[in-house]
Amino acid sequence: MTGTRREVLVPMSDGVELAATLFLPDPASGPQPCLLEALPYRKDDLTSSYAAGYEALRDAHGYAVCRLDLRGTGSSSGDATDEYPAEEQRDLVEVIAWLAAQDWCDGGVGMFGTSYSGFNSLQIACERPPALKAICAIYATDDRWTDDVHWRGGALRLVDLVDYCHYMTPMCVLPPVPAVWGEGWQDEWLRRLATNEPWVLTWLRESVHGDYWRRGSVRLGADGAGYERIACPTMLVAGWADGYRNNSFRTVAALAANGVPHRLLAGPWAHADPTHAMPGPRIDFDTEMAAWFDRWLREPVERSSVVEPVETSHCDVFVRSSTRPEPDLDLHEGRWLRLPSVPPTTTRTLGLEGQQSLAVVPDLGTAAWIDCAGHLPWGLSTDQRLDDARSLTWDLDPPRDPVVGHPRVTLRVSADAPAASLSVKLCDVFPDGTSALVSRGTLDLAFRDGVHGTPAPLVPGEEHDVPLDLDACAYSWTPGNRLRVSVAGADWPNTVAPPAPVALTVHRGSLELPLLVGDFPAPTFTPGAEHSAESAEGVTWEIRDDVLRRTTHARTHAVSEYDTPYDGRAREDYFGEVGVDRRTFAQTAHAQTTLELAWPGVAVHVRSVMDVTITGDGVDVAIETWARLDDEPVSHRTWHERLPHRGGGRQPA
Repeated sequence: MTGTRREVLVPMSDGVELAATLFLPDPASGPQPCLLEALPYRKDDLTSSYAAGYEALRDAHGYAVCRLDLRGTGSSSGDATDEYPAEEQRDLVEVIAWLAAQDWCDGGVGMFGTSYSGFNSLQIACERPPALKAICAIYATDDRWTDDVHWRGGALRLVDLVDYCHYMTPMCVLPPVPAVWGEGWQDEWLRRLATNEPWVLTWLRESVHGDYWRRGSVRLGADGAGYERIACPTMLVAGWADGYRNNSFRTVAALAANGVPHRLLAGPWAHADPTHAMPGPRIDFDTEMAAWFDRWLREPVERSSVVEPVETSHCDVFVRSSTRPEPDLDLHEGRWLRLPSVPPTTTRTLGLEGQQSLAVVPDLGTAAWIDCAGHLPWGLSTDQRLDDARSLTWDLDPPRDPVVGHPRVTLRVSADAPAASLSVKLCDVFPDGTSALVSRGTLDLAFRDGVHGTPAPLVPGEEHDVPLDLDACAYSWTPGNRLRVSVAGADWPNTVAPPAPVALTVHRGSLELPLLVGDFPAPTFTPGAEHSAESAEGVTWEIRDDVLRRTTHARTHAVSEYDTPYDGRAREDYFGEVGVDRRTFAQTAHAQTTLELAWPGVAVHVRSVMDVTITGDGVDVAIETWARLDDEPVSHRTWHERLPHRGGGRQPA
């Protein structure tokens, strides 16, 4: 008998039932450990393609796998009120206990997942449910305020606003799958349409660090606790082309200090499966993850991988080396190293001499405009030289040893207006002038005393010493190339530009580089796909300069259509555009997402539009949704909020 697939409803203590798909191995093999992934992204249509990965874990590695629709999403009952609400964490503790008690489970449960399900794997590890034996968090974060898709360095992430942040509005009001929910699915859909509120409104209102962002953050939790809450073995996966790379060295160092078994796997990848992601080199990630869970969920250990044994705690790190940038780069040069939990480094400090000033250019940053890239149209950073030309730059001799960790820049700065931002990029400059992005950091200078603190407006002309940690990286410059520090007053549209024209002065500064010390062996991996799975078919990604109106717009458009379970069909049509007036610094964001689901005799259509205007007066946001069933309108709702600038003088309060 081969493995089976089963649909179940997992009962919660408050009466809510969560829809789950179980991928169960041949019962002849006896009870097996179960791996749980819990997501709000609809297991039976929008992410039904994930099933192939669950089947591989079942068939090739012998695990039972549970894929769960979170409360109020997909075919689960209850209300989807926000990301990572307290109810979700209570639910998942109950789900783990339920799974461990099933006769096909040997009592051991692991959690895993990418992005959202990596986040909640870390969150549930903090809750310490008895049956949870290990986790694998892929492209996740330990700090929702500083390292998620909402705010960066206290600055609003503009492109993410029209991507994920708006996308969740129509997705959360889709109906349950009729074949799974059964009779009454239309009533449940109408209830969702009438009661669900756009999550993005909460994210815009919460414009300073506080209890809201602490909830679900491992680094600084709601009760003041931190990493010490995690006790189970923890594997982290990071990508140097991904926005969640900072949940790497600092988290592993904390786990090591607390005596928690761990592994960091940090590759060159964007926000996608390391087996198929861009850029490579790619690895067979299922083999690596199964080996991790074998180490902690099976007794005696029955490693399923053909790679060398997995030591309890270490870091497997891809050290990138000089590679000419492309938006769809297939392969990055570099080498793998197996490093200790805390890589041994020495600090080299380089001076940034000479006072320099510039009038801030608000559309600077389009060559590196999003740093949570996963699939096209969210591609990789391109040549930085045009942005560098509009920035303050220092070209320096690069170190011979690899940079491993967080570079830090400390600048003495002043501005001639009460609202300003700081953008710092570390680049690798080739002899012909090509400039490749290595790492970057962004800070709203209202948070110059600490991004977790209270914002305050600048006093024009007043000088401040501002430290800024750049994103974690592992990088080695090719001899003959130069290291460039590029400083500007905007990183648009990755984050919003200041709300009004401003000039920035850097009086002096320094760059601290953590340089790897020692020689280390190279780990070996089963190769992944030879080439990236990315395709530009049906994708638009463009920057438009309106010369006469002095405006810049960044625009993306993507359409996809595919089959889904239960004889279904899905279609997604996404359009996003952000703009900035180069004279006034007024900014706009427009997103339009249409989701269509069809099953025999049923056609569902949900469309959502969001328009945001950001000026010196504050932020104006308007959202409108429409829903149709078989071409008949069933819902139309609108929201409109005006959010004044917070105390720092530039973001919504």
